[in-house]
Amino acid sequence: MPAEMNGKGQEKRKFLRHLLVSPLEFQIADETDFEKTNTVNVSEGGLMFRSARDVPVGSLINLQMPLYNKIFKIRSKVMHVEKDDATGLYNVGVAFVTYSDAFKVKLIEQIYLIEEYRVLRSLQLGREMTLQDASREWIKRYSERFEKLYW
Repeated sequence: MPAEMNGKGQEKRKFLRHLLVSPLEFQIADETDFEKTNTVNVSEGGLMFRSARDVPVGSLINLQMPLYNKIFKIRSKVMHVEKDDATGLYNVGVAFVTYSDAFKVKLIEQIYLIEEYRVLRSLQLGREMTLQDASREWIKRYSERFEKLYW
């Protein structure tokens, strides 16, 4: 996805985005219904998802991200919305409201990556690897990089 540029041809985005497709529900803060969708990508500062409807820029929205029978609730603010003419859907970019919200999403991203790693290692090993074993390997290999992002 191309970076957003300011009027001087410089990128406005602060954080690199990473592909992450995971279930997501969102609700505009003053509404009662949640819309089901998926994330498109995620960064340290926010995420992007697709919506069947236009969401007003500046709106505060509640996100719900399920993970292993638990629902993580995240507050965010709509920063930009762009209609995709090919799909008719809106790409909605949001910023996390608090550091805690950003950290929750980063943990969810890491768990999804560990699960992908578990599946890959299971194929490589020719046997099913447990999530716990995959987590241990993942932490040994990648925890230093994760720590540098947040401490």
